[in-house]
Amino acid sequence: MPITKTPILLLGATGYIGGSVLYRLLSHPKANTFDITVFVRDARKAGVAESQFGVNAVIGSLADENKLEALAEKAHVVFSCADADNLKSINAILRGLSKRHATTGDTPIFIHTSGTGVLMDNAKGMYPTETIYDDSNIAQIESISETQPHRDVDLTIIEADKQGFLKSYIILPSTIYGRPENPLVDAGFQKNISVQIPAIIRASIDRGQGGMVGKGLSMWPSVHIDEVENPEKVGHGREGFYFAESGEHRWYDISKEVSRVLVELGRGKSDEPTAFTREELPKYFLSEDIGNSLGSNSRCRATRARSLGWHPKKTTKDMLASIKPEIEAILESMGQK
Repeated sequence: MPITKTPILLLGATGYIGGSVLYRLLSHPKANTFDITVFVRDARKAGVAESQFGVNAVIGSLADENKLEALAEKAHVVFSCADADNLKSINAILRGLSKRHATTGDTPIFIHTSGTGVLMDNAKGMYPTETIYDDSNIAQIESISETQPHRDVDLTIIEADKQGFLKSYIILPSTIYGRPENPLVDAGFQKNISVQIPAIIRASIDRGQGGMVGKGLSMWPSVHIDEVENPEKVGHGREGFYFAESGEHRWYDISKEVSRVLVELGRGKSDEPTAFTREELPKYFLSEDIGNSLGSNSRCRATRARSLGWHPKKTTKDMLASIKPEIEAILESMGQK
């Protein structure tokens, strides 16, 4: 009897998070029942996906709304790991999933990667907030302002779930760290470096001194890339927000460890970090606002995620221990090791 395959669409497969999701799907015990399609910009990587990993690949960008809509209409499961702020592409996917529901009666699953940046304040490293969000507290989650980062996309997806033509699950990773090691990385298909900590490291290397925003007193959670998982059942829609965190850090703690390692490697002036100047923020982080986000508070607890059996084992200590090998890898990539 032939195996009935589940059509899956994955956006962002060549990225840090999306590639790790793809590897999980390919390694799943029921992988032979998945019919996976990835949507990628790079023709070479599309060829790698098909020839080396046996997945379908369609070339395009998130601006290709007609392609996205058509692909989504064919999928029972969509993983959105490409851009947490691209509302136009999300609406295209939702149109496709709505058509699928209308024509087939299927209620597709939409798993979207947002982020705890939706909780950010403007502390600029000067203080920790007392406010801690809990993903099991629906009223608290619904109190998040519509003007927060990612929020317009999240709310649009929740509204689609309310309309009943899909089931939505929104995953909100925090500061993700670690370098994924898998065949997708080895093949040059998947990006293997995160954003926040490497950005601080690169800036600190350039200035010869660990840097931080303000006093580094604000707090964020963190989670290892290999411990970010996706729920497949239970709460969806307004009950389908899942934080991914396995501990908290002050931004100062990261910058302090960066400073210590740079001194150890003979590339830092002092093991005590100093504040980025107002001129350095746009220099190193594209804009002053983006730079200041590395001094924001974003505190949360993954109560709902843990209730489903998600039990991350790594801690803040593991995150800090990952900084030295990350610095060494970045220096090597810069030809400076």
